[in-house]
Amino acid sequence: MVIPTISWSLVSQASYRVRQFFSSLLARVSQQDLCQAEARLGSGARQLFRQMPPAEQRHALAVLRALELAGQTHPALLTAALLHDVGKSATWLTPIHKAIIVLLGHFWPVALDWLARQPAPAWRRPFAIHRRHPELGAQWAERAGCDPVSIELIRRHQEPPAAQPQGEFEQLLAKLQAADKNH
Repeated sequence: MVIPTISWSLVSQASYRVRQFFSSLLARVSQQDLCQAEARLGSGARQLFRQMPPAEQRHALAVLRALELAGQTHPALLTAALLHDVGKSATWLTPIHKAIIVLLGHFWPVALDWLARQPAPAWRRPFAIHRRHPELGAQWAERAGCDPVSIELIRRHQEPPAAQPQGEFEQLLAKLQAADKNH
């Protein structure tokens, strides 16, 4: 009999995702948190941040704080930290949807690809929006008057990270991706 081995990395990831799931159910953003975010955003970008669900706002603030704690001050990077997931607000992406996306992405990516395929019937819309959220967010950020570097960081934040980031933009993207992955 073959006994499957369990990777501690997988266990750690799973426990993180379980904590993330339950914390998203209870997500709240304080007025102080909103002021902190809005102080870094232009008026159009503030409106985008306000339209995000509380769990996404809290995640964006965690990414922002991680970057600031690491000494990052580039305005485009900090704007992208706050708006990188704004495209998800195009639909109601529940914690259940997020859990399914994470599980399928890890264990059955072909099924996730099928769920996200366009055109999608209404019940598959959250999966399609999740797949398209970087491009949607970038389009909205452009319309809101964000700078081109922020827009491109939002657009590309889900791309596989470069092994050796070259140039300032790739370095900013790598920093955003690392902070996003850890929060």
